[in-house]
Amino acid sequence: MTDLPTQARVVIIGGGVVGCSVAYHLSKLGWQDVVLLERKQLTSGTTWHAAGLIAQLRATANMTKLAKYSQELYGELEGETGVATGFKRVGSITVALTEARREELWRQAAMARAFGVEVEEITPDEVGARYAHLNLDGVLGGVYLPKDGQGDPSNIALALAKGARQRGALVQERVKVAGITRQGRRITGVDWQGEDGSAAHITCDMIVNCAGMWGHQVGRMTGTNVPLQACEHFYIVTEAIKGLSRLPVLRVPDECAYYKEDAGKILLGAFEPVSKPWGMAGIPDSFEFDQLPEDFDHFEPILEAAVKRMPMLADAGIHTFFNGPESFTPDDAYHLGLAPEMDNVWVAAGFNSVGIQSAGGAGMALAQWMQDGEKPFDLGDVDIARMQPFQGNKRYLVERATETLGLLYADHFPFRQKASARGLRRSPLHAHLDVRGAVFGETAGWERANWFARPGQTAEYAYSWKRQTFFDNVAQELAAVRNNIGLYDMTSFGKLRVEGPEAEAFLNHVCGADMSVPVGKIVYTQFLNARGGIEADVTVTRLSETAYLIVTPAATRLADETWLRRHMGAHRAVIIDVTAGEAVLAVMGPNARKLMQAVSPNDFSNATNPFGTAQEIELGLGLARAHRVSYVGELGWEIYVSADMAAHAFETLWQAGEGMGLKLCGMHMMDCARIEKAFRHFGHDITCEDHVLEAGLGFAVKTDKPAFIGRDAVLRKRETGLERRLLQFRLSDPEPLLYHNEPILRDGQIVGYLSSGAYGHHLGGAIGMGYVPCTGETAQQVLASAYEIDVAGTRVRAEASMKPMYDPKSERVRA
Repeated sequence: MTDLPTQARVVIIGGGVVGCSVAYHLSKLGWQDVVLLERKQLTSGTTWHAAGLIAQLRATANMTKLAKYSQELYGELEGETGVATGFKRVGSITVALTEARREELWRQAAMARAFGVEVEEITPDEVGARYAHLNLDGVLGGVYLPKDGQGDPSNIALALAKGARQRGALVQERVKVAGITRQGRRITGVDWQGEDGSAAHITCDMIVNCAGMWGHQVGRMTGTNVPLQACEHFYIVTEAIKGLSRLPVLRVPDECAYYKEDAGKILLGAFEPVSKPWGMAGIPDSFEFDQLPEDFDHFEPILEAAVKRMPMLADAGIHTFFNGPESFTPDDAYHLGLAPEMDNVWVAAGFNSVGIQSAGGAGMALAQWMQDGEKPFDLGDVDIARMQPFQGNKRYLVERATETLGLLYADHFPFRQKASARGLRRSPLHAHLDVRGAVFGETAGWERANWFARPGQTAEYAYSWKRQTFFDNVAQELAAVRNNIGLYDMTSFGKLRVEGPEAEAFLNHVCGADMSVPVGKIVYTQFLNARGGIEADVTVTRLSETAYLIVTPAATRLADETWLRRHMGAHRAVIIDVTAGEAVLAVMGPNARKLMQAVSPNDFSNATNPFGTAQEIELGLGLARAHRVSYVGELGWEIYVSADMAAHAFETLWQAGEGMGLKLCGMHMMDCARIEKAFRHFGHDITCEDHVLEAGLGFAVKTDKPAFIGRDAVLRKRETGLERRLLQFRLSDPEPLLYHNEPILRDGQIVGYLSSGAYGHHLGGAIGMGYVPCTGETAQQVLASAYEIDVAGTRVRAEASMKPMYDPKSERVRA
């Protein structure tokens, strides 16, 4: 009979490589009473059939940090545990067959250098020299990462499991979690059943959902949302090829293919553009080391291209045609962290075919997070709190997963929009914008007008790394906002109403700024963590003596609400998500006051409605609330109007504004305008690991009020001095474009990378924001250096500034 303890500090559900990594790293931190339960045998879900590619370079610095940690860990595991992991640093080559792909690779190479990853851009001849079997027809170049590797996925997982056991963790196979008990927002234990018929209950302090393809199902059991969908994933393994020796991993993303040499054979895998979701009716309980039915017709186009690309495959027999399931998420990023719906349910699942290269780092980061109670560094890309409740909808997941698998090897163009599972969340103004040429993008399920097509212009994206079809449109929209009036829809931004007799005291506890303000006052503030890092960047409007409205970015509404709930303590207040209840129209530009006076009898003068205040107004035949605030650096108002009156409000503003030259604008314009004004973008310029003072936001922190989260860290930083500063950059050459992650060079040396970038149409060049080390230096010393930005391998001179390059004294917003 299976004999398990009746109590544990943590129960980990799932014995794939990720679950084993979490157990390993928790035990390495000294945790006792760690129990891992695997329903069948370790690795029997997805891990056993993974390709085992281990790459270092990911889309952001912290994801790269985690991938680098994984390959370093796997190189040491065999010595620690005696289990052979098969880890080899064979290097990797990715080749480009188009100019667009080459620019993407060149930009990735520049980013790699900024992240401290060894990389080389190589010519077609150099590709051939490193991979002699390749047909170089159409190859324009490539990138080579010498320290990338490959390994044996199952043995890596088994080595992690053994390492966990050696430190006292219990890793139990053939035991299924049959039920979860909970009380309020906390799990109290798990019911388990062994294959031998035994069953019992384990009381636990917390659980970790590492259930892979079953993660969505286990999430439902725990009352949490874990959006992922299994898809079929195909590869073939050839018979042994005579004379085939060790080769780098090869990726040819333009042909949706990757190649791995192992033991004299070639593994050819695919990320086809249209994938095949699987298991929609549920994954069978009996699933264990199972394969799915072959579908040669589906794989055949990939194989035909591969035979041309690597001619020796034409004569190689196929030893294995493999089809196995792997789990994919709505945005191709895995799920990690504390589930928003519960206070002791952690998640590490949905690894989108990069589970082996991610597992080591993900397990380390999650274990540290569990140990400290806060993220060890910014994990916003993968934090489970980014997922919206609707994304757990099974039909949505099937439709989106059909696309997301293929996007792994698609061109990762800037502003690329998902094509599937669209149209779900719409502003009450959607139809009005649609008929006027709006081109929509998606954020957190919201359809948002990103730009407006001119009459006769095709209202859709044509993606490129260069100037895209909307470049001139956005320039015209920005010109309207800078010189006249623009109107855009901000309905998607999150709106959280905090109300109660202790709402003021509660918000003073979680916000850096002072919330003891008059009714009608708007306060710009941050939620800080204990290190002084920025957990949220919001505005807070006092609506009454007992009620406030917090406005957050659309993508972080749930995360920000979760932060508030977890820090409520004993304060008598409630938090209500009112996002869908009000539409928001932004009226911005030097003539914004003229338009507002034309549609409302209220007084919009500085005397009555100064910057940073809100007032109830009449608008047309209805009512609204006008917030005098701006994210574009101009005089303007955000008009909050109940959803039922939103269409009328739009029509009233549009009819009055047409004769004034009012122009509809989109989110791309807003981003260009905010970066000219050096306004920070949460998730890029400011994150949980960026100190509020180093981000240049000390003006928004009031340390003379009673204790608040992060106050001590702010005071310490003021005493010890800044270690880095956030600067604004403008390229001297007006042609190159900036997006983010481009290396910053100071006096010829890489010192950092851009946290965000956009084109400054008014300032006449690409604008970037980024942190630069400054320990022991004055602001003048930092600015005295010569700066360059590396754009796809070309260094471009840049002007640096600590003050906003546009309207540095904010005279325009206060006009």
